[in-house]
Amino acid sequence: MGRGVADTGCREETCVGHGCGVREDGERDVSDETVTPGRHTATASSAQPDVLTPLLRERESVMIYDRTHVLSTPALRAILEAARWAPSAGNSQPWGFIVGLRGDETHAAMVEVLSSANQVWAPAASAIILTLHQVATDEDHEIAYSDYAMFDLGQAVAHITVQARSMGLQVRQFGGFDHRAAAERFDVPPHWAVTTGIALGLPAEAGADDALPEWLRARSRLPRSRLPLEAFVHSGKFGHAADFLTD
Repeated sequence: MGRGVADTGCREETCVGHGCGVREDGERDVSDETVTPGRHTATASSAQPDVLTPLLRERESVMIYDRTHVLSTPALRAILEAARWAPSAGNSQPWGFIVGLRGDETHAAMVEVLSSANQVWAPAASAIILTLHQVATDEDHEIAYSDYAMFDLGQAVAHITVQARSMGLQVRQFGGFDHRAAAERFDVPPHWAVTTGIALGLPAEAGADDALPEWLRARSRLPRSRLPLEAFVHSGKFGHAADFLTD
């Protein structure tokens, strides 16, 4: 299907918490290390086990996006439908999303509250999405499973990630922004919590990062790595690697 442009939008005529990485500015990043953006070759996917579906094996937390890609309304709706149909405790669906498309007022307001490091790369994405989860009951929406709300939001975002990959797009999740300023700017009610950010778009072609800071280019090329299953899958008691992994 190529780079997914036909399914996800068009090109403009002109260019207009929790974490497992620490960025150049010392802030936590909720995404993992990435490989060179736009590289979906056997080399890029070889770090992933062959048993994984290609949608997961070729997933990358891209930091360098195609600034000319425009996310179409049908494509955006499809991606958000994936979140809509995610499972949740008691079908409570305690998630919310504020969506800014590059060039609109919402996107511009989101860029203003990003950390200085994230302001370098995230604005190039076709869309920036702020995620929210409900933390308390309000007069219109009773939530009986609030203890699981953040978990449920995570499932919805995972659905977004897989749906985007199926359409030739990639996402990067991040936590580096002023959560309080975002809540104030977008009039988020007190029973909702602004949680994370998502950059969504088409990965840039190789070589498109020449004008970007060296720290960002280096970060975008870090190899992906994961703990072995034996480090976190247990049986008998916590800390004992599951027997089926060691037999």
